[in-house]
Parts: sequence; C-alpha cells; structure tokens
Amino acid sequence: MSKQVDFYFGIGSRYSFLASTRLDALEQETGCTVVWRPLYSGALMLKRGMHPFRQSSLPSGQYDWRYRRYDAECWAAYYGITYFEPKDGVMEYEHYGLACVAADRLGACAAFSQAMFHAVFAEGRDDVDEDALKTVAGRAGLDGDALVAMIDEAETAELHEKNVDDAIAAGAFGVPTFVSDGRLFWGNDRLVLLRDFLTRPDPDAYPRREP
Repeated sequence: MSKQVDFYFGIGSRYSFLASTRLDALEQETGCTVVWRPLYSGALMLKRGMHPFRQSSLPSGQYDWRYRRYDAECWAAYYGITYFEPKDGVMEYEHYGLACVAADRLGACAAFSQAMFHAVFAEGRDDVDEDALKTVAGRAGLDGDALVAMIDEAETAELHEKNVDDAIAAGAFGVPTFVSDGRLFWGNDRLVLLRDFLTRPDPDAYPRREP
C-alpha cells in the first residue's frame, strides 16, 4: 500500500524549496503520495512559543543568515539546480503561505507552490506582488483573480491554522517537515532517511515520534 507523506513547508524557507525539487522523484522512486501542507513558518514557531530567529542570542551557527545562504547554495550545487537568495525584507511570506492554502482549496496546491518556489528562488524575483501572484497562478493552471480573492477569506485562514495545528500535533518545530505513519523527518537533509523509511522492507525499524 502506498504511504502518505505530509509535507509541511513554507514559501520563505530555502530548505523547503530545496526539498520540493526532490519530491516528484521521491514519489516515483518509492510509490508514496506527497500531500503538500503549506503554512507560514513564523506562525508555527510563535504558536509553539519557540522562535530561534527572534532570540537575543542565537543558540547555534546554523541560524546565522550568512551560513544558511552558503549552505543552501551548496545544496543547490549538489542538486544541480539554480538558486537565488531572496532579498531581506521585501517578500510577504505570510501572504504567500495563505496564497498556497488558497491554491489548495482550488485543488492545485503542489503546482502553485512549485511555481511560487520557482519564482522566489530559481528566478530570484523580489517583486512577487498581487499581479505576480496572478501570473504564478496561471502557470499552475489556476484563475489568478479567483486565487487572489480567496487569500483573505476566512476559510483560507482556518485551513492555514489547521495546517499549523496538525504540524505541531505531529511534533513539527520548523519547515520543511515530513510526516509519514507516525514518523517525523525535519529538514531537506533528512530526505535520505525518509526515502529509506519508505522503501525498506522493515519500516518498523524506524521509531514513531513520541507525542
């Protein structure tokens, strides 16, 4: 039976972008079904009460922005993909997260989210405004006006909140997070573990995440 993998991600997350470029291959290689669950990672961190990027002193060099850019560029080189570091302070990532949720309501979350990731990280755009969102929606086969109109609807906010709550309930503390059959894998670099879990004959060798 095909395993389901819930993919919790944020458009503003460079590691979510990197991981997203591997998911088509993951489905083909393992037979799994990836369910895209968009959210704004800042909302996830704040609701958990732990936001590493807002602490007065960061606990580890892994949260240093210069290192994260360098690390992402290394992963992009390894994957053989184009990567542009977004400019600080010009991207409305919470708004983009809601746009992805709106696309989910329209039945095209994966296609729209992939197009958004491409615009932000592969094209290096820093002007993803309302008109650009409509263009991205068109690339995903959606009506741009309809998608933009749904971003501020209560149902979109409620579905976003559910994604955040479900992620926290599964044990997620950041993005990207992959959840499958009680197992949690955090980060682009954990894809190797997820792939092994999905393909090995003894998946019970992987412990389930404690609540």
